[in-house]
Amino acid sequence: MNHDTPAPRGTRRRVLVAATSLALMVTGLAAPSASAVVTPDSPVIINEVYGGGGNNGAAFDQDFVELYNPGAEAVSLEGWTLHYASSGGAWNNRLALAGVIQPGSSFLVGLAYGANLDLADLPTPDATGNLALSGTQGKVALTSTSDTLSCDGADCAASPQVVDIVGWGGASAYAGSAPAPRTSNSTSVSRTDHINTADNAADFTAGEPTPANSGITPDPEPSPSDPTTDPTPEPSPEPTVDPTVEPTPEPSVVTITAIQGDTDTSPLVGQTVTTIGVVTGVYATGGINGYTIQSTTDGVTRGLFIYSGSTDDLVAAGDEVRVTGRISEYNGQTQMSVSDASGVTVTASGVAVTPVSTTWPTTDAEREALESVLWMPQGTFTVSNTYSTNQYGEVGLATGDTPLLQPTDIAPAGSAEAAAVEADNAARALVLDDGATTNYLNSNNSGLVPSWVSQTEPVRVGATATFTEPVIVAYRNNAWKVDPVAPASTGVDPVAFENTRTAAPEAVGGDVTVAGFNVLNYFTTLGADWAPGCTSYKDRDGNPITDNNCNDNGPRGAYTTESFLRQQIKIVKAINGLDASVVGLTEIENSAALGRPADEAIAQLVAALNDDAGFAKWDYVRSSAELPPISQQDAISNAIIYQPAEVALVGASRALGDQSGADGAFVNAREPLGQIFAPVEGGEEIFVVVNHLKSKGSAGPWPGDADTGDGQGSSNESRMRQVEALIAWVDVIANETRAADATIPVALVGDFNSYTQEDPMLALYAAGYVDAVATLDAGEHTYSYSGLSGSLDHVLLNEAARALATGADVWEINSGESIALEYSRYNYHGAIYWQDDPYRSSDHDPVIVGLTLRAAPEPEPEPEPEPEPEPQPEPEPQPEPEPQPEPQPEPQPGPAETTPPAPAPADSTPTLPVVPAPSTPAAPADGGSSALPDTGSSAMTTVTLGGGLLLLLLGFGVLAVGRRPGRIS
Repeated sequence: MNHDTPAPRGTRRRVLVAATSLALMVTGLAAPSASAVVTPDSPVIINEVYGGGGNNGAAFDQDFVELYNPGAEAVSLEGWTLHYASSGGAWNNRLALAGVIQPGSSFLVGLAYGANLDLADLPTPDATGNLALSGTQGKVALTSTSDTLSCDGADCAASPQVVDIVGWGGASAYAGSAPAPRTSNSTSVSRTDHINTADNAADFTAGEPTPANSGITPDPEPSPSDPTTDPTPEPSPEPTVDPTVEPTPEPSVVTITAIQGDTDTSPLVGQTVTTIGVVTGVYATGGINGYTIQSTTDGVTRGLFIYSGSTDDLVAAGDEVRVTGRISEYNGQTQMSVSDASGVTVTASGVAVTPVSTTWPTTDAEREALESVLWMPQGTFTVSNTYSTNQYGEVGLATGDTPLLQPTDIAPAGSAEAAAVEADNAARALVLDDGATTNYLNSNNSGLVPSWVSQTEPVRVGATATFTEPVIVAYRNNAWKVDPVAPASTGVDPVAFENTRTAAPEAVGGDVTVAGFNVLNYFTTLGADWAPGCTSYKDRDGNPITDNNCNDNGPRGAYTTESFLRQQIKIVKAINGLDASVVGLTEIENSAALGRPADEAIAQLVAALNDDAGFAKWDYVRSSAELPPISQQDAISNAIIYQPAEVALVGASRALGDQSGADGAFVNAREPLGQIFAPVEGGEEIFVVVNHLKSKGSAGPWPGDADTGDGQGSSNESRMRQVEALIAWVDVIANETRAADATIPVALVGDFNSYTQEDPMLALYAAGYVDAVATLDAGEHTYSYSGLSGSLDHVLLNEAARALATGADVWEINSGESIALEYSRYNYHGAIYWQDDPYRSSDHDPVIVGLTLRAAPEPEPEPEPEPEPEPQPEPEPQPEPEPQPEPQPEPQPGPAETTPPAPAPADSTPTLPVVPAPSTPAAPADGGSSALPDTGSSAMTTVTLGGGLLLLLLGFGVLAVGRRPGRIS
């Protein structure tokens, strides 16, 4: 599947919408204009831009943008956004802003650090972000909304949402006649005396960077005086006796409770105040640049973040401190900015702080009370998101014993039940961060090891997270988070993760198993060998790992042989560990579409599987003659492999190949591939069809393919058309192979790109199919996206197959694991996480279903009961016989002679027991013939019939029946 790229880190926190204009008037702030076209009267201007931070010859270790308020009223930046793009690129980088710019004051936004951190620090920024500006040319825009900016050229300056824009160097967008001058690592572009004519070329010059924050204000105007006459002081009415200088009074202390206030915004924003608290967390490294303090007033515990990169190394946990600084809201979190050491005094050390011990609150209002507080979590927490662990060292959590769920996996789109799932997600979500703002994918940090990624303590979606130490509650990046009391990189580890890995799927019963597995673009045609050319994603040393973009419908997987082998090893481990009789594969190379021999990729995978197994365990279904022309096929295809010792092919492979043209249902998806199988020892046949429907990431050609925002993503109509065509095609195959009153068992497997309760799945249910996992293994999921779990991969059974099903399992080896373990992220960090095992062999989890298909053996016949003997009359007494002469011995017959049996008396009807024939006659001790029970004067004959052994006792009409092991034919 070509999945959507997971959403980037959010851009911080909630904005109060109600009564915004009234609030601005009450607080004396200028309301942002709804139409903010760049003019000389813009309420806020971009005063200076510097992109050489941390580079060779740089003046500072950090990029920055300085804003300025030229007006007479304070301006709130709440809801505003700073955008950046390369000189000719799209506006793909942005930073949400908050806070207030006082009239005649600057507002410094500190941005990405460079490699040389020994250079001078900026004055304490009023806001920070990770935007990495060019040191020579680019473009920066300030907007009054959070909307994505999509303009270019002169249109940007005329855009209603743009407050100001600066293009410099060869920038394609700018205000006025031309861009500002080009810069270097040692120069910025800045205005002279804040002049704004709405023309970048006229207003900006290149020169030494001069960053100014809100604490640096212009010198006050001098008092007017007569330049030629010295002022004459008036005499005091009375002489002053023993004059003394009054000491400057200590500023009054404001409690942290008063600073935080009763809402999510401090009532003291913009004011400089003094408060007292005990240090609970210190973040002198990692980019947070500050510490938290906590106090208890009137039995209420409140916390506050102190933003102060210049003093965070002067305090330690347990210090009681007196701090003075300016109050602001940084992207929704209340903070105090302390500019230097004069603003902090340690008044005591070793002060014990009792953490607040509660369960996680379910509403934002309740969470506000915990902001910046030392908290000891109570209750159960489950890992819900590991995707961003690789990049930012954070783990998404959910309260309770289940991860957060995709609403449309639980209920139909737009339903009240789906809305309830969404609300439940909001109530249960929080993020475990690592006490840092480090982007581990940034080239400057590539030698670091992201927090929480581990092979010895793997962090997996669905596993329990147990807090062993208290943490600090914070609000950053538009999410509630908890941090260790110091950066995790310093060795602080407040949580333990349950290891939920399994070596094999759960037993699903049956005598034949059917599975589906997305193999993550398994391509034997490599990007390095693709003649039309490919670009690649590279590791931290610049080595190509995976294909980025290949021309002419080229390969999609590994770029080099080394990278491919790492991918193949994991895929082979996963499939052999799955050990299903039949496996439907998606996202595998369509070799024929790449100009290679048909089935080349699947043949190589089978060879690798057999090599790993040590014998010819697997074979593959050959390409169907019913596929459409090569010109209508995608580079990605479907395939089926099977174990010949367990199932046999019935007929040729099938394909839905007549719906791939311009108006066909499968014009933008892979054709379904099918094969009928039968157990090798006889039994019920089953039709297995592997499917890969259109992805959610882009809109197809049909009117209903646009994303409507109901949770089903793009191309929902495409998937519906594909499902309808699939249902009709399978019905045709079933009618070809069975009488009208019978139905062949059918298993539809694969990546349907639809969660369990979305429209395409509901259509399949309406056609008589059931989801095996939802029916037999509820609560497991095959995919994790944006921290929500659901199933895109399914095994669907028709009524005949459902009657034979014995169990199902999702082998959760992939989607819940960190992407850092995947072959595609090899050597991205300072540690190698790839291992020779099945974990994170793909981004989807395989599904396996058990079925009883083999013919049941005939039951053993019940033995006939022995007849009850008839009662006999008592014999009458007989007279004593007269003595007879002793008999003479008769001559014995010779070897060639036989002794005929004596005839039975005419009135004799002997009753004999039924004698079962032994399965293996035992030889007598004297080496004579087999010892059978003496039957008197009867003859015995044995015959073999239909796999059984019949023993006939002739002469008395007695039949003894025996069984031997084996199937009755």
